[in-house]
Amino acid sequence: MFILIFYSLAENIFKERKIQLYMPKKQKKGAAAGKIRVIALGGLGEIGKNMTLVEYNDDMVVIDCGLGFPEDDMPGIDLVIQDISYLEANKDRLRAILLTHGHEDHIGAIPYLLRTINAPIYGTPLTLGIIRYKLEEHVLPWKPDLRVVNAGDTVKLGNIAAEFIHVNHSIADACAIALHTPLGTILHTGDFKLDTTPVDGEMMDIVRLGELGRRGVLLLMCESTNAERPGHTPSEKTVGTSLASVFATHPKKRVVIATFSSNVHRVQQIIDASAKHGRKVAITGRSMLNIVSAATELGYMKIPSGVLIDINDIKRFKPGEVTIITTGSQGEPMSALYRMAFSDHAQVSLDPNDVVVLSASAIPGNEKLVGRIINELSKNNIEVLHEAGAELHVSGHACQEEIKLMLALTKPRYYMPIHGESRHLSANRDLARYMGMKEKNIFISEIGAVLEIDTKGARIAGEVPAGKILVDGYGVGDVGNIVLRDRRHLSQDGLIVVVATVDTEERLLLSGPDIISRGFIYVREAEDLMEEVRAVAYDSIMSILERRERVDRIKLKRRVKDDLTKFLYSKTHRKPMILPVVMNI
Repeated sequence: MFILIFYSLAENIFKERKIQLYMPKKQKKGAAAGKIRVIALGGLGEIGKNMTLVEYNDDMVVIDCGLGFPEDDMPGIDLVIQDISYLEANKDRLRAILLTHGHEDHIGAIPYLLRTINAPIYGTPLTLGIIRYKLEEHVLPWKPDLRVVNAGDTVKLGNIAAEFIHVNHSIADACAIALHTPLGTILHTGDFKLDTTPVDGEMMDIVRLGELGRRGVLLLMCESTNAERPGHTPSEKTVGTSLASVFATHPKKRVVIATFSSNVHRVQQIIDASAKHGRKVAITGRSMLNIVSAATELGYMKIPSGVLIDINDIKRFKPGEVTIITTGSQGEPMSALYRMAFSDHAQVSLDPNDVVVLSASAIPGNEKLVGRIINELSKNNIEVLHEAGAELHVSGHACQEEIKLMLALTKPRYYMPIHGESRHLSANRDLARYMGMKEKNIFISEIGAVLEIDTKGARIAGEVPAGKILVDGYGVGDVGNIVLRDRRHLSQDGLIVVVATVDTEERLLLSGPDIISRGFIYVREAEDLMEEVRAVAYDSIMSILERRERVDRIKLKRRVKDDLTKFLYSKTHRKPMILPVVMNI
């Protein structure tokens, strides 16, 4: 009831102020021709790597270009990005890349996409400010075409008009994107929640969403991250109250707060509460420094004069006079908080005079990493505040009631849950069913699948090349399934290298075989086994050299590998990787 009353009041205010909103004309029945194709290259059945292509005839736009993080079965991998081979093959039709907000899972893959594709990138000021800092770390073949837009702006991209609509999220400047086509309007929510008391004072533009709904939304693509959670997502302001109580109850302790670097509103509240309690603020962590710099330059953060100090100056103040804002809320091994916890940070050494606050929830899969930091801090008698009941973090994603509100406002003809694992997408589909949508109009798609819409209806029609590209250091895509398999093999059972020199013409073993073991057993404590391994390798080599036919080095290596694999398994029940190195003189 509150939402309906608020919506009615807000609508009247907009009418009184005579705000002109962009609205394409209604299409006459049968007037539109062509097809809309919606293709997700990431973000379905997974967390992160969000990217969606929308095509209308010869025009194509991309919404978001995020990265994903490696799973447990990807040893050594730094990042995971989309397979954009379909996009590269059709880049002549690409009109723009549209960004909903500045989180890594929505913008992190842009530097890799820009290596082969140069298209205009549209985003709000903070989003593009973050990207500029990110692009400084990459060498690109051309200067990126970054174009700033604000919520309420519309850009014409061929036969598609892209409208940016303000929404609330855990980062400032977040937008939903409405794509107006001759066939109808496609609405992509991005990540959102309904915050009636946002830190920046701007609530989600439900009036505009309602306007679109009244005129007709052809397809709604709605995020699913919190679709399993009932109720509403709490306001960001509740965290500010909780953080203020931390300072009040620990007046003589240094407060170290770890949070997401992109949560500008959270960082602003930490700075404001610190200033109110007479504390100086130091910032550490590269991504935190970059985003705070960008947000301050663009006016999204206001830091009181004299409050911010350099991390190198913290020892000049008593513990109760300092707050440290840091990265590492997810337990990342190279993060600033991790290095603090394990006494490896250049400027910060933690002790019982500190209290550490984890103002973030663990992303699924990071629970062990976060737990490791908490355990290490607790072992050193450092107080850690992280309980959910303390309201030190709230989500930036819509819970069930907010997703229902989005459905009620926009009244879509077709519905496509996005951004989440399979269980999240299914829960989102159930909410659409509950709201009265027909099953045939709800589409749980897959990465690479094509949702096709025309005047005859909507359907899944084929697929395009899609998948995961692994980033390891400077290498992009050079680590595939075979390399990953070898890495897993090495991590599980280790490596044995057999080195020998032979004369294939004279059929002589000139030196070796020498045995090198890594990650298999400790050689000094297993000398007898190593001698047996050497003897087996010797017999294998000689069995090939003593044959009358021509000596084939490939067969020789294969024989050594097969014989050692069988022998070691019979002795140890392990299967280390066997690497024969045979040199011919």
